[in-house]
Amino acid sequence: MSSSDTFPLQLDIDSDTLASCVACGMCLPHCPTYRVTGEESASPRGRIALMRDVAERGEADPAFVEFMDACIQCRGCETACPAGVHYGHMMEVTREALAAQSNYQPRLRRVAYRMLGMPRVLAAGSRLLALAQRAGLMRAAAWLARIPALRRLAGGAAGLPRLPLRQRPLRPSGNDVWLFTGCVMDAWMRDTHRAVQSVIEATGAGVALPPAQASCCGSLHTHAGLGDESRRLAARTMAALPGDAPILVDSAGCGAAMKEYGHLLGTDEARRFAARVQDVHEWLAERIDTLPRDAAHNGTAPSGDVPPPGERIAVQDPCHLRHVQQAHLPVRTVLGRYFDLVELDDDGLCCGAGGAYSQQHPDIAGAVRERKVAAIERTGASVVASANPGCTLHLRAVGLDVRHPLEIVADHLNGAGD
Repeated sequence: MSSSDTFPLQLDIDSDTLASCVACGMCLPHCPTYRVTGEESASPRGRIALMRDVAERGEADPAFVEFMDACIQCRGCETACPAGVHYGHMMEVTREALAAQSNYQPRLRRVAYRMLGMPRVLAAGSRLLALAQRAGLMRAAAWLARIPALRRLAGGAAGLPRLPLRQRPLRPSGNDVWLFTGCVMDAWMRDTHRAVQSVIEATGAGVALPPAQASCCGSLHTHAGLGDESRRLAARTMAALPGDAPILVDSAGCGAAMKEYGHLLGTDEARRFAARVQDVHEWLAERIDTLPRDAAHNGTAPSGDVPPPGERIAVQDPCHLRHVQQAHLPVRTVLGRYFDLVELDDDGLCCGAGGAYSQQHPDIAGAVRERKVAAIERTGASVVASANPGCTLHLRAVGLDVRHPLEIVADHLNGAGD
């Protein structure tokens, strides 16, 4: 399809919503893609202008698709917008229209997204990838095939972490709260869940673990425009986590998606479910005095892998924690009980991870990450706390020591290295 080709596209966004943006430009300094490219159409107000044009004409072109797809969906523009424009919801509607009415999401990518809701398939695939990594097959296959996407998976700038061959199962300890474990994070970073569970239990609460039906929240599907699949996964997750107990989430992206189930499904049941969802730091901050003050050492100091009390830790706010959930301050409440924290001077700008974004747009994601890395380096801190797996992996790929905040806390409380 040439750049002049157009195709029919119906956008289900009412004119009042599209007119809510007054093009004041307050969003521009907070948009990572605009800061990298300098293109008006790569800014929130520029994309909304394109949406308005497409909605009026009933047709789109490849350039429209490219600008919509190049949005990281960090939603930093929403925090900056004085008019309260719901840009993120407009982008979700636009991508869903593209996915339903064009070839925006190819079949192979749809299959990959579908696998996220199949924990056994995802676990088996992760083990195969882990074996391939250890045998050096990923790099060899990428070199032979000369496929850019495969080269990135093999360990490029946005490559995969070293995946575990085996993972010890998590064990429930009660039913005071649910701990949502999700899909990719559980398959690749289960030790983070284990650390989070130990910190929750340090307050005296018992932790219930979700069944397989709650294996994926649907956030990546929503970002990709696969609305029917995201709604299916949301309904399945809701059915798998009954009762009134709080649902604690340690992934900022998952938590943001689950808190918006009311908007996604449009039902009272979904709104009641969303009201039970909390980022785990929110829940802990309300119970901060129940957390032990001192580490449980046995007469020896922690190893060098554990930041000692008083070491400065840089806090990187995941976009969906800061801009969607607006729950970034509780991270500081919990970490600050044990460590000295230092703030970045970039006003909460995106790191470029964006879920699957860094795999699909590695050049822009890398340029956005460079700004974040520079801000981190200016702090002089040797450890970075980030409450989202995508951000963590994206920043680790350039050699930074990035950990989930509650991994740092758990290591301190458990006297790691004893």
